[in-house]
Amino acid sequence: MRIAMLSYRSKPHCGGQGIYVRHLSRELVRLGHEVEVFSGQPYPDLDEGVKLTKVPSLDLYREPDPFRVPRLREFRDLVDVEEFATMCTAGFPEPKTFSTRVARLMRERAADFDIAHDNQVLGTGILELEKLGLPVIATIHHPITVDRRIDLETAPSWRKRLTLRRWYGFLRMQGQVARRMRKILTPSESSRRDIARDFGVDPQRMETILLGVDDVFAPPTRPRVSGRILAMASADAPMKGIATLLEAFAKLRTERDVSLVLVTRPEPGGRTEQLIDNLGIAEHVSFVNGVSDAELVDVMGSAELACVPSLYEGFSLPTAELMACETPLVVSRAGAIPEVVGPDGECADLVTPGDVGELEAAIAALLDDPERRARMGKAGRQRVQEMFSWRAVAAATAAAYEETIAGFHSEQGRREQEESRRADR
Repeated sequence: MRIAMLSYRSKPHCGGQGIYVRHLSRELVRLGHEVEVFSGQPYPDLDEGVKLTKVPSLDLYREPDPFRVPRLREFRDLVDVEEFATMCTAGFPEPKTFSTRVARLMRERAADFDIAHDNQVLGTGILELEKLGLPVIATIHHPITVDRRIDLETAPSWRKRLTLRRWYGFLRMQGQVARRMRKILTPSESSRRDIARDFGVDPQRMETILLGVDDVFAPPTRPRVSGRILAMASADAPMKGIATLLEAFAKLRTERDVSLVLVTRPEPGGRTEQLIDNLGIAEHVSFVNGVSDAELVDVMGSAELACVPSLYEGFSLPTAELMACETPLVVSRAGAIPEVVGPDGECADLVTPGDVGELEAAIAALLDDPERRARMGKAGRQRVQEMFSWRAVAAATAAAYEETIAGFHSEQGRREQEESRRADR
């Protein structure tokens, strides 16, 4: 099959979208398919045999100057104007503007592909592709309505809530597009339920395909650092539960010689940095970001235990990757995390999301039990090896492609027959 994979942003080393694009595209190529990725900035890291077509935006949220004002010469067309104007009015334009740019590209390229795979763009332009004769399937990792709900609940003021409502304005469009998709892939039963509830998508049109873990994630070859706790967060956002972990860590520090490594890029002067300063733990907390896969694996394997304190996850690839590194875990009983780690206590201890005391107690108990940490780590790696394979993800996704293509052409055939009968009357 000839596959066009669409992703409005594909950050290589954190956040599910870029990781999904890279590993799925690689394995589809290994299965004999042709894959061309269409992506806006940040562009993905792709493996040999996968083609990248850049669909540049104005890149208004790039580091280190997010919400930047572009120079006049950067504007190429009215789509760029729309993108900038939406940002200026506190909205998030990228899903819509990327989909418009892709629809424009596909007017010339649609015949080059058998199917388009929408990686949670869900912009109105994507609906144009089937009019061009190109069937579309979508992956929704989880509905961003959950992010909005948590952000609004934790907003410090009514002004912030107003701004957030505007920022998340694209969700109405995404819900409308999702309801019109002929088939949706999702990585967990938790996400499937939430997509049905929040976007109103018929569960019969959804298929759950678990995600995979790359072989690079493996147990450490060097001793773990005594007292080191690790957490990963793809974004410095309330949904990742980092505030809960920081408060629990501060309590642990009063009695234990522990350190905390956060794999994230904190927002300068943001809530995470402020909370660290307020708790007086700055000298015991370090940040890691922008590292290679090999360096990330070293960091994952250096901790005595890791924590995933999220208030919600649609799958949580970091959880599975940590399990592959035999790193014992304390995780939230939230979203799809219980599906990833399995029965409580075997691969991870599960705690109530947002409960500082419960999180502190679980971390302390695990730090005091090295034999249990070792058993938990080995059980986690075994579970990953049995359940989370990118090759299996690609094979199941390819089967979903074939079903979608067949349904699209069957529908086209019926439509053409109906039009022919009308013409004969």
